[in-house]
Amino acid sequence: MKTAVLFLLMLLVLVIPHEWGHMTVARMCGVKINEFSVGMGPLIFKRKKGDTQYSLRLLPLGGYCAMEGEEESIDSPTSYSSKSNLQKIAILLAGVTMNVIIAVLAVTIALCVSGVVCNTLDSVQAGSPADTAGLRAGDTIVAINGVKTGTWEKVVREISSYDGNGSLEMTYERNGEKATASVTPEFSEEHGSYMVGIVAGTTKDFLTCAKLGPVTTWELNKNLIEGFRMLITGGVKRDEIAGPVGLVKIVGTASDYGLGSYLMLLAIVSLNLAIFNLIPIPGLDGGKIFFILLKIISGGRINDDMEYKATVIGMAVLLTLFALITVNDVMNLFG
Repeated sequence: MKTAVLFLLMLLVLVIPHEWGHMTVARMCGVKINEFSVGMGPLIFKRKKGDTQYSLRLLPLGGYCAMEGEEESIDSPTSYSSKSNLQKIAILLAGVTMNVIIAVLAVTIALCVSGVVCNTLDSVQAGSPADTAGLRAGDTIVAINGVKTGTWEKVVREISSYDGNGSLEMTYERNGEKATASVTPEFSEEHGSYMVGIVAGTTKDFLTCAKLGPVTTWELNKNLIEGFRMLITGGVKRDEIAGPVGLVKIVGTASDYGLGSYLMLLAIVSLNLAIFNLIPIPGLDGGKIFFILLKIISGGRINDDMEYKATVIGMAVLLTLFALITVNDVMNLFG
């Protein structure tokens, strides 16, 4: 039951901001919103506010923001079709932008929950070079050989650059006061590098996590893009692909490891949705943007009828793909 609730919550967090992004920018451009729907299929609940009907539908696998003049050209100043190409692209990009924002927020909160490694020492190995030089747990390494080390990564980089000559001048802060210790690293055969015997601590400081949130999200994004590339080139195995059914199982596993893991999964899925939506397949936001650009390049030779036919084909391809992935999920589940 818990897994089902967390899965539905994840879908709502992914769908509502995405469609809200479309709706907000569309309204800023003067477009009338006919319906804002959470879910697809049969109607469960509806409420009219102004010109917009807000709907809750049976199937939680998606949602939509129905704009006036989106599917056909309407001669009205409040229609999507009457807006400039730049305005249309802004409206279309608003959805994936919200997914990226959700990913950054989810990663940031996950870091606050789990903590991130920092340049404040958790422990100092007894008898190590750092211990001999007087470093203690709780000390914050602020510089090495005059180079500022505001993060643990910078501490590791400066120690790794040691060439075996002389010592490292490690400036640290203890109880609000700064001091410097001369530390001579020892070569570790086990690790194949010079070590000083210090272990990083962790921090849940919001400002630190907020700075790392976008950076960590970007690293996730690069890995996901590489995953899409491997998917296209056939570098991904069948059992490594998951759709909605498979995602339910993954959500359950992630939630067992705590809130931080669940939020990181939410960020990954949100970025996946953003990347997928930008693929130039008719029916997706990326496909619509692609056709806007085609119309500009072709000087109007690509018309709305051509786009409509391509969209029908594109949606058929997407539905087929969705069905195949679902079948694959079931096979992986019981295989």
